[in-house]
Amino acid sequence: MIEPVDFRNGLIIEYEGAPYQILWFQNHKTAMSHAIMRVKFRNLRTGSILERTFKQADRFKEIIPTKRKNQFLYADGDAYHFMDLETFEQIAYPKEKLGELAHFLSENLEVEALYLDNEFLSISLPSSVDLKVTATVPGIKGDSVSNMMKPATLETGYEVNVPLFVKEGDTVKIDTRSGEYLSRL
Repeated sequence: MIEPVDFRNGLIIEYEGAPYQILWFQNHKTAMSHAIMRVKFRNLRTGSILERTFKQADRFKEIIPTKRKNQFLYADGDAYHFMDLETFEQIAYPKEKLGELAHFLSENLEVEALYLDNEFLSISLPSSVDLKVTATVPGIKGDSVSNMMKPATLETGYEVNVPLFVKEGDTVKIDTRSGEYLSRL
């Protein structure tokens, strides 16, 4: 059994009979009460996101899923298609279950798939991905202030703030945990 003090991002626990992955947590202590843990987590079967508060005395069962390499093939309407790199089986996964992860999927990207009792639950992305800029406003010559940013649309449709020197056609590295620009390649 696991306690709220042992929570970490990415941990999968059983809550109300379903597997949930912790997205964010915060230990909160007020002067007049005991410490509580605020948690934001995602149901791996339905994709819904919940926010809950737990006492330090609460206990949870940790779920350790089987991990296998998969490759993202393509998006078709509301389904995302993956191929298991061991069995070559193709899996269609609904877009709403992926949530924010869908913003970082480009064709042929290798991901780690999470399985529980041979049921495809979700994916785990690498910490950063390389995506091509498809649309952005041109930078103005002479703008040399280092912290100036402008919006850019990536090949997946995701919009991110990038420095002024980034132009259409450039490939940029994006942090999949925060969704922020890291560097230009």
